[in-house]
Amino acid sequence: MVLAGAERLHEQADHVNSLNVFPVPDGDTGTNMNLTMTAGVGELKAKSSPSIGKCAEVLSKGLLMGARGNSGVILSQLFRGFSRAVAGLDEVDAAQFAGALQSGVDTAYKAVVKPVEGTILTVAKEAAKHAVSHARRHPDVIELMREVCGKAQEALARTPEQLPVLKQVGVVDSGGQGLVYIYEGFMKALEQGAVPFAAEHAAPAERSVKPAEDSAVPDIRVSRQSAQSKLATEDIEFLYDMEFFINLKLGNFSSKPFDEQHFRKALAKNGDSIIVIADDEIVKVHVHSKAPGDVLTQALQFGELTKINILNMREQHRDLLADGGDVAPMPELYAAISSEPARVEVSAEPPAEEMAPYGIIAVASGKGITDIFTSLGVDIVLTGGQTMNPSTEDFVKAIDSIAAQHLFLLPNNSNIILTAQQAKDLTDRNVTVIPSKTIPQGIAAAIAFQEDEMPEANEEAMSQAIASVQTGQVTYAVRDTNFDDLEIKAGNYIGIHNSKIVAATESITETCKRLLDHLLEGGAEIVTVLTGEDADEAVTEELVQWLHEAHPDVEVEMHEGGQPVYHFLFSVE
Repeated sequence: MVLAGAERLHEQADHVNSLNVFPVPDGDTGTNMNLTMTAGVGELKAKSSPSIGKCAEVLSKGLLMGARGNSGVILSQLFRGFSRAVAGLDEVDAAQFAGALQSGVDTAYKAVVKPVEGTILTVAKEAAKHAVSHARRHPDVIELMREVCGKAQEALARTPEQLPVLKQVGVVDSGGQGLVYIYEGFMKALEQGAVPFAAEHAAPAERSVKPAEDSAVPDIRVSRQSAQSKLATEDIEFLYDMEFFINLKLGNFSSKPFDEQHFRKALAKNGDSIIVIADDEIVKVHVHSKAPGDVLTQALQFGELTKINILNMREQHRDLLADGGDVAPMPELYAAISSEPARVEVSAEPPAEEMAPYGIIAVASGKGITDIFTSLGVDIVLTGGQTMNPSTEDFVKAIDSIAAQHLFLLPNNSNIILTAQQAKDLTDRNVTVIPSKTIPQGIAAAIAFQEDEMPEANEEAMSQAIASVQTGQVTYAVRDTNFDDLEIKAGNYIGIHNSKIVAATESITETCKRLLDHLLEGGAEIVTVLTGEDADEAVTEELVQWLHEAHPDVEVEMHEGGQPVYHFLFSVE
């Protein structure tokens, strides 16, 4: 069922993307759900079991760590609740299956601070409620799945009546549609049997818009002003980057049970950047060590080792410097969705007095924007944002790689805030998520941060800073639509103030001017312009000249942002 659900979603990912309310080229609900589901499938295929309880647990863990975007996080929570309901069960009947769907809904609603009806949550809720009622009278599971699918489709059709913006644009909810496709796959598997899931489906659905870095899959990398360009190769103490799995059920090992905390402490004696994710059968291990033999010997006490990957980071650093670059990617060979682990060398769990008081992680795309965050003291910049949302696991790895007593996360995108919150919940570190929805808000928050203030004071100052910034974005429309009485044609340049489209014309210059006039209606002192990778220099010069003439009292700051999708980002303060 899971493979068929993932297959059906993959086939229709582009259609789900097209349902995003805004007619902008970064609609990525389908891509995020597809990547999330594929991560779950990767775990499930690696750890298959005849027990539905075990399979649900593995799927839940894979979805949880691979979740991308709000839709992916909600999807992971639906199956997390499902997993809890069937824990310990080898088989489930119709009533138990329906109850598990309801448990998933309950878990997902709790995960969202302000649930909105007319979304994937509503589709899941209506389908589960009907399933529970139907299962009381009818014991057939296949019939139940047909009912679930039918009710989900009905709920999806009603989403435009519940969410006015959907009715205005003339579409159903994109996340809800993605869930319906998954349920359709479930039904097909029950009716027709197993459906193959092609290996190439680990890649995201093709997009018509070229994403940043030539990839729709986000990667983690340290900001360009990190220690990599200044670090002496011989100073890399824990030089062997190790990744492997321990199969607790196989191999010649001692009878003592696996103790995750004890194992972490053992790895920390000669290593850092430690990640250990364990369940009853498989332990996933990542560590930077100066004694790889000791690490493997320690791990062999508990089971058979598989998918062992060891890289020499001194060798990588020498190659890096020889090439004149700052960052050397390291592919994560075992993952269903590839991503690069954060490249920061720190001591694992050092004493509090040796840790920095604060660390900051921001999400951004574009070299110029990355450099801005770096100059403001951000420790790690996760490459991501529009069209390429980082996963929960990406955040967790970045958090674990910074030796700081308190960490601040700047998502800088409304579709990444939930993922950052989920990562916070999965770590025992002191983490605060500042709910920045745009790059300008994130920059304002980073400027407001003060190293000598208490965490609570910094949270308040950073939150106030993001509230004081007005953000403008300029991109192009990917379809015809009417939005707030504004007629928009495919190919028009559109200007967005915070989350509202306020301008749409055939001229990028005219759209920028109308947007800036709108942003400056309430008065301002500073306008910051971040040019995108597709921004035209002549247009930029014309805009700056116009700003000086039309708004002479406003100070204008120019930066080359290099961001994809959006030709210009404006910040008004």
